[in-house]
Amino acid sequence: MNLVLDIGNSYIKIALFEKSELIQKFQFSDNFEKNILDTLSNYEIKYSIISNVGKIENTIIELLNNTTNLLFLSNQLKFPFKNLYNSKNTLGQDRLALVSAAAFKFPKDNVLIIDAGSCITYDFKNFKNEYLGGGISPGISMRFKSLNSFTANLPLISSTNSFKLVGDTTKNSLISGVMNGTVSEINGIIKQYFEEFKNIKIILTGGDSNFLRKRIKNSIFADQNFLLKGLNKLLEDNIRK
Repeated sequence: MNLVLDIGNSYIKIALFEKSELIQKFQFSDNFEKNILDTLSNYEIKYSIISNVGKIENTIIELLNNTTNLLFLSNQLKFPFKNLYNSKNTLGQDRLALVSAAAFKFPKDNVLIIDAGSCITYDFKNFKNEYLGGGISPGISMRFKSLNSFTANLPLISSTNSFKLVGDTTKNSLISGVMNGTVSEINGIIKQYFEEFKNIKIILTGGDSNFLRKRIKNSIFADQNFLLKGLNKLLEDNIRK
């Protein structure tokens, strides 16, 4: 069995795979070491892989290294695409995993992957399986927090599925600005990609994908587990390398 860890800015996501089949998924915001130890004690895990864009304790790395065959996501692994990014050493591991998943699933298509999490990332792979790059902007939660942190009087608001275009209170105006602004940004970015590349498959993933997919104008392939599946496929491919 494979153990896949996606260590983000806010959460650690853990997924268990039997070859290519997703068996179980967990998400933690604290007690990482205990939760990982519990997972290891409840399942027979042979291989593991880590994608890390947040912070991870050395004890967790040592634990996985001692109990599994551990792979770190890095430029040293074999990838299913040609990486044309100019600053490869600064490219986030989560983005590598997402592009890998797109290359495995749609190797002969232009693909735009939109990951709506703490940040919203845009990653583009062309029909030649070449990764060209993309964009990064603040996620929904980060936008609300920045409005609260960098002003004197604006309150901290949480995202909601129900909002109007015209906010009739300060709270509703914040919600309208952030939520409508995010949707407009994504639709606008997609429009620009279609103008330049045509015939693009759109993949939407990340924690806010369920909310956003109803509001994106283009046909999309939505999968909240897309990154985890990409990590597992990378693990499987590099085990066989």
